[in-house]
Amino acid sequence: MTQTKYRTHTCGQLRMEHVGQTVTLAGWMENLREVGSNFGFLVLRDFYGTTQVVIETEEMMEQVKALNKETTIAVTGLVRERTSKNPKLPTGDIEVAPSQITVLGRCQYNELPFEINYSKDAGEDARLKYRYLDLRNPQVKRNIVLRSQVVSALRRAMEDQGFLEITTPILTASSPEGARDYLVPSRKHPGKFYALPQAPQQFKQLLMTSGFDKYFQIAPCFRDEDARGDRSPGEFYQLDMEMAFAGQEDVFAVLEQVLPPIFAKYGAYHIASQAPFQRIPYFQAMEEFGSDKPDLRIDLRVKDVTNLLQNCGFGPFEGNLVKAVPVSGCKLTRKAIDKLCADVEVQAGQKPYWFRVDDKGEIVGGIAKFLNAGPALAAQVKEALSLENDTLVLLCAGTRSQVWKTSGVMVKLAGAQCEGHLDKERYEFCWIVDFPLYEIGEESGQLEFCHNPFSMPSGGLEALLKAERGETDPLTILAEQYDLVCNGVELSSGAVRNHDPEIMVKAFELVGLGEEDVKAKFPAMYNAFCYGAPPHAGIAPGVDRMVMLLCGESSIREVIAFPMNKSAQDLMMDAPAPVTPAQLEELSIQVVEHSEEE
Repeated sequence: MTQTKYRTHTCGQLRMEHVGQTVTLAGWMENLREVGSNFGFLVLRDFYGTTQVVIETEEMMEQVKALNKETTIAVTGLVRERTSKNPKLPTGDIEVAPSQITVLGRCQYNELPFEINYSKDAGEDARLKYRYLDLRNPQVKRNIVLRSQVVSALRRAMEDQGFLEITTPILTASSPEGARDYLVPSRKHPGKFYALPQAPQQFKQLLMTSGFDKYFQIAPCFRDEDARGDRSPGEFYQLDMEMAFAGQEDVFAVLEQVLPPIFAKYGAYHIASQAPFQRIPYFQAMEEFGSDKPDLRIDLRVKDVTNLLQNCGFGPFEGNLVKAVPVSGCKLTRKAIDKLCADVEVQAGQKPYWFRVDDKGEIVGGIAKFLNAGPALAAQVKEALSLENDTLVLLCAGTRSQVWKTSGVMVKLAGAQCEGHLDKERYEFCWIVDFPLYEIGEESGQLEFCHNPFSMPSGGLEALLKAERGETDPLTILAEQYDLVCNGVELSSGAVRNHDPEIMVKAFELVGLGEEDVKAKFPAMYNAFCYGAPPHAGIAPGVDRMVMLLCGESSIREVIAFPMNKSAQDLMMDAPAPVTPAQLEELSIQVVEHSEEE
């Protein structure tokens, strides 16, 4: 039912069958086009669409001319057929001849910060400061509507899979989960703080120990971290889920049932991977794609040519790993290749190199002279890489981490810029599996958890004991951890959880933390596991990133109703903002200002 106190129909509802009826519409005055002193066309817009209102009297023209655009009005009048129809509009066959126009909410400003229908062309600061105007743009509003539809569909799908929605606390204890906490001072307990949850990780595992079998939640998460195109600072939402008496494949089976229909129905592209998604081990992904977030729509692969080219006489290759990315059928000009290489260097921080096989089968350009120094090497390179005519070959050299990063950027940029290598109109999912449990920290130089300290080590306790005894390198221990990736975007990380206190303590001992440290950092979870915990596993795909992909947007802020800017500021509400001395005193807090030198 659309009829309310202020309207009988919406601005997107009227059709030819309503001709001859007297209706009342309410909305924003989007535009007024004057044809004469007593004739003009007014466009009325509400949430549902637009309707043309024809002004035909001098008195009514004077009334609407006195109103600024974006004033809210109610229009009562007769629906009639348009003489000049607009097939692009759902309401393009009709118009309303008003008998009465009533002002409901006057816009007091002659000038708007931006034209509503072109708000996406405005600067980001203006859009965020006047977000309530930005959201009046139907194109912007569609993203928020789609987000609501997707969240609703996710809920239905999870319930159909037998999951129970349970909300977990927002005010909780600070815990080391990889990012900075947002802290909330306690008035009743001076000097102590709550933390906003970075994720419901511990609570959902505690639910499994409590006897709940399948949990899910559209969970708000809070992390004090920097913004990126695919990450919003401050808060974000995820489809959080956990399953008891379950392993990796059980989690995969759920999401492989839930996600493809939603992506196919609501996505900008209507083709989505079907179950089972491709499983790619972490080290294979890094070697073949140069990334643990591969975009499977790109058909390019990284090739190892270290043994072939390390001693070819080209200085940067000597003593380094060398990787190649062949790009067949590439017609880029020399200028375009130079631009591509420059873009790779900016993103990767390492200089790429290149050569090409021309239409006669000759190796030319870039480092070609080092490959043509002897006929044998050129032939070996062409055979090893299966190079056809008109193939561009991008190369990089360095340490393992350097060539992984650089080759990944080369695949991504060449796939996008060289025609025929990116099948854009689809959603391609994959699972990245078999992550390393440990790594050597860049800053500490010591053994650290690579990703999630709650992950079960592959091989269980025995794998940890072998590493402790020095029989194996702890860096070779894999974790039962997995990432879900779609079109080169990481949607989620998940894991089979380390639910055994003995295994948990041993895993932490290898990074220099003992049983008492585990008890101190994770008291509730450790104690709960000591009362008998079921094996359990889970994952938490990001809702914001998911909707960003579905909308075909490149920035996550386009799919959040009221996002912060890149500096984690809410320009519309002016947050964060100072508070009064009385508020600080009540919370037993003193603000200390640091000088710029400090």
